[in-house]
This record gives sequence, C-alpha cells and structure tokens, in this order.
Amino acid sequence: MTPDLKKVFCVEDEMDIQTVARVALETVGNLTVEMCSSGSEALKVLPGYGPDIILLDVMMPEMDGPDTLAAIRQLPGFDQVPVIFMTAKVMDSDREHYRSLGAAGVIAKPFDPMKLADQVREIWAAHHEG
Repeated sequence: MTPDLKKVFCVEDEMDIQTVARVALETVGNLTVEMCSSGSEALKVLPGYGPDIILLDVMMPEMDGPDTLAAIRQLPGFDQVPVIFMTAKVMDSDREHYRSLGAAGVIAKPFDPMKLADQVREIWAAHHEG
C-alpha cells in the first residue's frame, strides 16, 4: 500500500513559479509545502524539514538540479527520498537522462496548476509500487 503523501519540498529559483506551485500543491492538492530558491539553500533547509518528496527545478543559477540532486543524495537519510525534476526540457532523451540520475519522474514546465498535485501523487504512487 502506498503511504500518504503529505510534505513536499520544492526548489525553484523563479518567484512567480514558486507562488503558482505553492497554490497548486497547498490549496488544490492539500499538501504541506516548503519552498527554497536555490540548491545551496535547499541543502541547508532540507534536513530540518523531512519531506516525503522533492520537486527540483533543473535549470537554476550556481547549482543546477542535477548537481543539487547529487548533493541531496549525500545527506543522511535522503538517499531514498523520491525527487521529481521540473523542466521545460522534456524530450524523451532528457527524461531518460534525468531518470538515470535517480529522478523518480519529470514534470514539464509550464505545468497546469490544477493538475500539479495529481502529477506529483502519480509519480509518488509509481515510486512506491516500484
């Protein structure tokens, strides 16, 4: 049985996308959300939050999504937390590359705010079925 998804951690450098994602996940999806604006900030905040799943923007300044994912996997207790990449680059080859890095799934940007929570839950369920 798939455990309930409750806590989402989202790393996104664009404030407008943060706002839309928060509304989509909290108001529409009834989830608890913590936001960060960069990979380095995420690495500081993540251990104290303990999310069920992580949404991670691919293209960010300084530390991009793949670099952030690699660093997250080094944090104690975060080697198995599912990570979903969010990106405008969603060709099949890109999806395969992100999965090879350890992503549980990929969500295309721009995303539909009314469907984002459902997309996250689908990837969550698939990750637990496994």
